[in-house]
Amino acid sequence: MKQHQIVSILKWATFSVFAARGFQHIYWDAPYRTLFWDENLMKGLVTNWLGYDWHTYVTSPATDAFLTSMVDGIGWFYLLCAMAALFIQRLPKVAIPILLTGSLSLLFLAFLYCKEHFFFVGQFFEYTLQWSAPVFLVLAYRQILQPSTLSLSLKIAIALTFTCHGLYAVGYYPRPGHFMQMTMNILHIDKASAIQFLNVAGALDFVLSVLIFLPGRLALLGLGYAVFWGFGTTMARIYANFIPDFWQDSLLIWTHETLMRFPHFLVPLAVFLMERVREQVPFSFSFRIGKRSPVVK
Repeated sequence: MKQHQIVSILKWATFSVFAARGFQHIYWDAPYRTLFWDENLMKGLVTNWLGYDWHTYVTSPATDAFLTSMVDGIGWFYLLCAMAALFIQRLPKVAIPILLTGSLSLLFLAFLYCKEHFFFVGQFFEYTLQWSAPVFLVLAYRQILQPSTLSLSLKIAIALTFTCHGLYAVGYYPRPGHFMQMTMNILHIDKASAIQFLNVAGALDFVLSVLIFLPGRLALLGLGYAVFWGFGTTMARIYANFIPDFWQDSLLIWTHETLMRFPHFLVPLAVFLMERVREQVPFSFSFRIGKRSPVVK
């Protein structure tokens, strides 16, 4: 696997996150009000520094308009980041600072979602592949890390994302209602069966998060499953919620929710291809006991 091919995969993973988050911010919303309207955190700043009464601040149309404009502005910045990802190879001196700034912004967004969900640590780390994709793109393009170190770093990001996803699936954290609804819609099963399915799926998330760190074909098995399951959970957003009679609304609501999760299978795919070359395993490999077959070139 050549370096430019890894960069290409990470480039599209990064583009997808920024494009989706940009659309979300401009057309829908993002949880910035969970911070700016938090009385415990912001009241001192508002009353002592800005000189506003707290009630006036939170009920003011001007405050809401400012926050709306700020969210829109961040959305447009994310679209700029998406373009920077596409042009990193042509305009690296311009693109790289934009991408790194965008990664910090995505990291802060992950914190806001964590805050919105009662500071569940798993909620924060579930976004690891999304906010780290721009960083890994820059690292891969600049060849700052050795391939083995880059692969290990990517595996850590994969494990964090899938492990935290699994914590929700098995019910360690309150199991999201949309997990249940998507499972029932896609598999046409009842609630009890959906819970059993999610328990198994969550356990497999934990298993793959261990397998990818093991040597040889065990790592490839875990990465291959991560590609499959990451793609499945990504596309499930739009497949499970698509209503043909209201196809425009369905696409409007769920396309960006799908697109922002592309790193969940593209990043494991990049690592799978890197590890396959290092292990010299053909694309269609088998788990036979015995001497490894040579790669056919």
